[in-house]
Amino acid sequence: MLDLKYFRENTDTVRAAVAKKKFACDIDAVLALDEERRRIIHDAETRRAEQKAANAAMAKLPKGSDEFREQVAHMRELAAQVKALQAEQGLIEAKWKSAFMAVPNLPHESVPEGDSEADNIVTAQWGDPEAVGTAAVPHWDLPGFADYVDLGRGAKVTGAGWPFFVGDMARLVRALLQFFLEENTRVGFTEMMPPVCVNADSATATGQLPDKEGQMYEVPGDGLYMIPTAEVPVTNFYRDEILDEDDLPLYACAYTPCFRREAGSHGKDVRGLNRVHQFDKVELVKWVHPDTSFDELESLREHAESLLKKLELPYRTLLMCSGDIGFPHAKQYDLEVWAAGQGRWLEVSSCSNFTDFQARRANIRFRDKEGKPRVVHTLNGSGLAVPRVLAALLENNADAAGRVTLPEALRPYFGAEAFPRA
Repeated sequence: MLDLKYFRENTDTVRAAVAKKKFACDIDAVLALDEERRRIIHDAETRRAEQKAANAAMAKLPKGSDEFREQVAHMRELAAQVKALQAEQGLIEAKWKSAFMAVPNLPHESVPEGDSEADNIVTAQWGDPEAVGTAAVPHWDLPGFADYVDLGRGAKVTGAGWPFFVGDMARLVRALLQFFLEENTRVGFTEMMPPVCVNADSATATGQLPDKEGQMYEVPGDGLYMIPTAEVPVTNFYRDEILDEDDLPLYACAYTPCFRREAGSHGKDVRGLNRVHQFDKVELVKWVHPDTSFDELESLREHAESLLKKLELPYRTLLMCSGDIGFPHAKQYDLEVWAAGQGRWLEVSSCSNFTDFQARRANIRFRDKEGKPRVVHTLNGSGLAVPRVLAALLENNADAAGRVTLPEALRPYFGAEAFPRA
């Protein structure tokens, strides 16, 4: 949510910035509703002041006198007016909040303008895609893949896109998660194990609502949502709290399964592990001082890149353009690994700065040195998501028999040099 004072005083700036993003919202409607809302609040406060004055005047009159009865009638009229204004205020508040919550975060000045993913900018690339997996095949065509990733039985038990990981593949997934968590905690992230269901307030705070309803699984009987990422529960850890400035920055990491409908996916994008409805991911979240948030974004990106380097996966980093960053994002990097068997780049991490947008919705503040409450900035990044990292590891390092040589950094966690274990 934007700062309302800034929104009112910089309408043209807001309008121009919002136009750079792909999310539709009616700025004029928000302004009109805000004006109407402020008028009703003013009228209601005026009537309440009149009530107070009339009550004081009535107390000085002799009970039963004509003047007293007239004042009682006047008090009843004012009470009816206040009640009507309060009801009107409730309706207009709901309309205004709905319209205002549909306004996306403003892209940072360093975000390149563009309309789609074609306008994203490659800012870095590591490793040589042509030097890996020269005879690679897609991971779903590797010998024995269907025995280790059982999509058929997953479809029987739940539906398409819900795989079983079996035997050494389950062990390899666990090894990746342990590697990610150890690397993240080593550099100062506090590990959490959050709930995998959240309420609507939590999903609204991080910007999943009202933007991504169609991508989340609901638990309607309880008013809950299955999390699309650990970002949602972890960011809300400090909701409605005031932190101490000396405690900032705060870092957390969490492993969770993640659940996404991924509506509209088709073709090669959904083969094998490319796009599944439940997947494992380690998420990184930061709560930081507003003055340092963009430096914190760069360090978050660098850390996520370091994980890919240790896994020896060629990757590239994209600075996302204004038309391709998310609803609550002010600036976003995507990290993509090279999957030799498919001959394409696969996104495995997004590192984003939300500035004060999420924290304002979640009411997460800190008390500065002068004792004044201020809104923190929040950031998050994948550190990392398993399925596509796993796909790239398999494709880039498999021999003709389907045996996969693992990077040295992963071997202690898997307990062998290659998958499957001998």
